[in-house]
Amino acid sequence: MTKTHFCVEELAALFNAAFLQSHNTRLVASNGEPIYRPASSHRAHCEISYAHGFYRSALHEIAHWCVAGKVRRYLLDYGYWYKPDGRNAEQQAAFEAVEVKPQAYEWLLSLSCGHSFEVSLDNLQGCYEPDRLQFTECVIEKAQALFALGLNARLAKFCGVLQQHYQQPPLCERRLHVAGERLLEPLRALERELA
Repeated sequence: MTKTHFCVEELAALFNAAFLQSHNTRLVASNGEPIYRPASSHRAHCEISYAHGFYRSALHEIAHWCVAGKVRRYLLDYGYWYKPDGRNAEQQAAFEAVEVKPQAYEWLLSLSCGHSFEVSLDNLQGCYEPDRLQFTECVIEKAQALFALGLNARLAKFCGVLQQHYQQPPLCERRLHVAGERLLEPLRALERELA
């Protein structure tokens, strides 16, 4: 029987049990925007803060942490560039180029716990309308390619933790293909309607 209730505090407990001791990193709630803070003289542990108690935000921030290499994990917010909502076409393209890998990781984490997923384009106030179908295709292709090459140790470990806890089957190429088609079909249908 698979679990269908998603409690972000439960997710944090799973993450902290998996990584607090081995990586000195914990997942914590934030009242504001999500951010990663490395350990410092004022902070004993590295902290991944997710936004407003949202499960999807927590999965997304875990994905960013799984992508970040050792050097980046010493930097505030991994030292990444981020232009907030309100981007033009060029800025949106740069955002999507940076976001495709973390969102591919987020999709794999979502599949591992049975949680819904959709890409985040984060440009509601922008003067440019991003192509949701195209970006979703890029995220799926990236996830499939990364899976075929072998997931990094932190991502593989946490996917396994989630699969066990939420009683989900292991990831495999067939599962990624089927889930990818399910994710794309409503977007393709919408595009056909608008054509």
